[in-house]
Formats: sequence, structure tokens, C-alpha cells
Amino acid sequence: MRTLLITGPGGSGRTTVAAATALTAAREGTRTLVLSADRTDTLGAALGVATGAEPVR
Repeated sequence: MRTLLITGPGGSGRTTVAAATALTAAREGTRTLVLSADRTDTLGAALGVATGAEPVR
């Protein structure tokens, strides 16, 4: 198991980088879970799916 932590100040693109990294890993066949601590659903918007408390494919 590998854990990647993507950090940075607001507006630095960390949500975009996290989404792109997760999509790439998943498309390569790696089981992937991407999490966000943002109050707004910016990660869901970047991935094109609604997010919530339960994992979404």
C-alpha cells in the first residue's frame, strides 16, 4: 500500500493534482481511494461525480 499526500496553499492546484493522480492510478489498475478535507465538493467537481461519506466508483 502506498499513501500520497498532496499539500499546498489555497489556489495551488492540489485538488487538480490529486484528481489527476488518482485517475491515472485507477486507469492503470491500481485500487485507488482519493480523499479531500475541503468543505466544498471541489474534488467531486474535478472528477465529475458527487462525493459524500461513502466511496463512489
